[in-house]
Amino acid sequence: MNGKVLALVLLASPAFAQGFAGLGTDAGGFAIPERGPFDFPADHAAHPEFRIEWWYVTANLTDANGTEYGAQWTLFRSALAPFEAEGWASPQVWLGHAALTTATTHRAAEKLARGGIGQAGASTTEAWIDDWRLADRMVAHGDGFAYDLALEATGPLVAQGDGGYSVKSAAGQASRYYSQPFFRASGSVELDGRTIPVTGTAWLDREWSSQPLASDQSGWDWFSLSFDDGARLMGFRLRGTEDYTSATWIAPEGVPDPQPPGALRLTPLRTAQVEGREVPVEWRLELPAKGLDITTRALNDRAWNVLTIPYWEGPIRASGSHPGHGYLEMTGY
Repeated sequence: MNGKVLALVLLASPAFAQGFAGLGTDAGGFAIPERGPFDFPADHAAHPEFRIEWWYVTANLTDANGTEYGAQWTLFRSALAPFEAEGWASPQVWLGHAALTTATTHRAAEKLARGGIGQAGASTTEAWIDDWRLADRMVAHGDGFAYDLALEATGPLVAQGDGGYSVKSAAGQASRYYSQPFFRASGSVELDGRTIPVTGTAWLDREWSSQPLASDQSGWDWFSLSFDDGARLMGFRLRGTEDYTSATWIAPEGVPDPQPPGALRLTPLRTAQVEGREVPVEWRLELPAKGLDITTRALNDRAWNVLTIPYWEGPIRASGSHPGHGYLEMTGY
């Protein structure tokens, strides 16, 4: 199947009907997320009985001169039917995204693949699409950029939401969701033929679901933040008739403290014109229960992924009560 046909198949899948922030129009025939403990290592691998799934790593990096870089590695799985099969009978469709961001440039690349033929997939130890790989190393490349980063976990896996059951709306739609927010990253990035040694931190998100978002939800704003005092925060806003926010506070030793819906307040402070869209690139985040009151600013306002599914994804810096760094993803603009 050629790339154009595959892209049409992928976009026709209900899981991508609203972009990957949307999870389809109904869960018919697919598994529904349920509360309960994770099953590791099995849950590191693919869940073909669910409609949509992703492996998502973002890294905040610096070179020897203090220059900042952001790297993104993402693998999406979208199911046309709730099973796996060998060869071209597989109903699983895979999409890979990679990006590299600096203060002055943003590069992104995309790969498309079918399941069942070994071109893309995920096991308990590795995820891949063609020669892009994610295991204890994160490797990808595109036009004018590449990166090769070693990832070392320095803390535990973290279950998001209610023990890994992450609610997305007041109506109760949910996903299974865990993170590894404690990666140390080291290696190199390549930009326009220059190889640059870098070090920093990285954050993995793993999520799968079959349920739709609420019918009025058009996109989301998602933050992962690592603070200088060792604490972490995952928080998101799903935009709809009434916005729905969720957050998990993560103590330096890795203990999650899920916050009730609405506890995290997200206020856009400044927007930028990006690819013909008005996109918020500076935010105020408030979580009174933790004394959090910060402002986040994009490293590069123009961190827009001009891909099959367009969205904003880039590194941010936090100042205020809890200085630090992280990543912001915005869809549906």
